[in-house]
Amino acid sequence: MTIRDVVAIGAAVLGPLTVAAVIIPSRATVSTANVALLLVVVVVAVAALGNRFAGAIAALSSAVWFAFLFTQPYEQFAILRSVDLQTAALLVIVGLMTSQLAVKARRVKVLAITDADYLARVHEVAMLAQTAAAPSEVIDRVARHLTQILYLRRCHFEYGPPQGGLPRMEEDGTIVLGHRRLDVERHGLPDREIELPVVGDDYCYGRYLLRPAPGTRPSRQARLAAVSLADQVGNVLAAATSHHAS
Repeated sequence: MTIRDVVAIGAAVLGPLTVAAVIIPSRATVSTANVALLLVVVVVAVAALGNRFAGAIAALSSAVWFAFLFTQPYEQFAILRSVDLQTAALLVIVGLMTSQLAVKARRVKVLAITDADYLARVHEVAMLAQTAAAPSEVIDRVARHLTQILYLRRCHFEYGPPQGGLPRMEEDGTIVLGHRRLDVERHGLPDREIELPVVGDDYCYGRYLLRPAPGTRPSRQARLAAVSLADQVGNVLAAATSHHAS
């Protein structure tokens, strides 16, 4: 175990508690959902610093302190409201999902997704994934989120592997065409369809085809959020495939 991993595990244990302690004076006015979003940021930061194990510890630590300090009755390991119980469960789920994304090749790209709106969208999709009757509901919801955060004219999902020949949004939010990276910040998104692969359990289930509005320059945070949303669809499709196979 490296020194970096040891530091990450220490941060996983103490980070959520430290953030929770800072919020305690305002817990009467801060919603539990907003507290959960802040704790997810801590989980992602720990996972990006360390490894998947540290991210899992941070997610569980966040859920424990969330239940102990921010759900009534306060300072007891008991949750009386079903909505708080659901939020605590989603805190663990979203924390584990986003930490796994951050750990892949130590991608710091998820660490950049600290915008509250983007985190709220990830949280909403995670909640829908737990309750949706069919993957198509999650697929359609993510398509709407992609349209909004990337300023698209059109967006639709297509099953099957990428066909090639189109610009592609990579896991780090960059846009590539062949072996060439496009400078989105300077030139905007290309005025043609872009494919965003949807992968779950290392299998590509399909792709979102994105048609941007002319001159669109979505921020890197927006593009990273788009990749994270697509990854959630991949996880849902992988879970559905596993369920049908069993």
